[in-house]
Amino acid sequence: MKLNKKQGLFLKQTIEYWQQQGTITPDVAKDLQNSFSVRSFDWERLAKYSFWISMICAVIAIAAITADKFLLDLIARIFVDSKIIPCLIFAGVATGFYAFAYRRRKTKPLHQFSNEAIIFAGVISTAASVAYFGQAIDTGSGHFSLLFLLSTVIYAALAFWFPSKLIWVFSLLSLGSWFGAETGYMSGWGAYYLGMNFPLRFVMFGIVLIGLSLLFKRYTYFKNFAHSTYVMGLLYLFIALWILSIFGNYGDLNSWYSVKQYELLHWGILFGFIAIIAIVYGLKHDDATSRGFGITFLFLNLYTKYFEFFWNGMHKAIFFIVLAASFWWIGRHAEKLWNLEFLSSQSKNKRNHPVE
Repeated sequence: MKLNKKQGLFLKQTIEYWQQQGTITPDVAKDLQNSFSVRSFDWERLAKYSFWISMICAVIAIAAITADKFLLDLIARIFVDSKIIPCLIFAGVATGFYAFAYRRRKTKPLHQFSNEAIIFAGVISTAASVAYFGQAIDTGSGHFSLLFLLSTVIYAALAFWFPSKLIWVFSLLSLGSWFGAETGYMSGWGAYYLGMNFPLRFVMFGIVLIGLSLLFKRYTYFKNFAHSTYVMGLLYLFIALWILSIFGNYGDLNSWYSVKQYELLHWGILFGFIAIIAIVYGLKHDDATSRGFGITFLFLNLYTKYFEFFWNGMHKAIFFIVLAASFWWIGRHAEKLWNLEFLSSQSKNKRNHPVE
């Protein structure tokens, strides 16, 4: 078994710890050490990053084409100002990409990243097809959120058919776009829907996705998409909370300008409280995703509040000294709890393996 350096170091230290504690014999430890090797270079990560860069460059190339007036005029002449023709062309291209990726998954299942890149090309082609379809049937009603709903249904069906977590992520992005556009349309593109502005609505949307991910874990058919849904739910939730902590539940900039910063403090406290809950939950259940989101957005919240309240009135060193002291206290408290747990496990191990 070949591992990267981080995985190999962790496994090596674990085996050595087991041997020191008497859990395994030196011979067993030697066999375990010989059962894996460390890769000198992480080709898997290089492949992943290379395909990511390739897909980003492809998107930039498409954007450059759409920004070029000569090419746009040429495309317009080819399509004779018809929206149905490009819709069908992109739909055919997307179908070709999906069919190729599906067949390639069967014949070359180990080529994971290149297969995902082909699927991504199909996703982009699908989005272009739906966009042209919307222009073809446009009646001027402004109810374009239905296109996002159509994209969500198409992507979700494809995600379950492959199955593909990448397509599922795009279905959740389309679902979020539909939710925002639909609530905006139903409110007449006003500031509020059911008394909530856009950030507060997406806080609720993120919570629903997180709940849905927990529900997915119970069913085998949906289990593959549980983690992706969980990550997207946390992303929607924390980005919305961050924006909410800055602007509050206000729908226009004029109202927000007239508000004192301390009147928005309760939103920042809510943001920090939820981030701490995510950190505690992540530490308690060994959930790296929840822990990572909580730590990242807790720091983002602290920096945001620093710039809002103390940038002009407090010396920068004082703020960071207070911040350092706070996290030192948290670290010391966590260290004490860890030591208590470690000493408890040590005493338990001595009882189970008394020295003869």
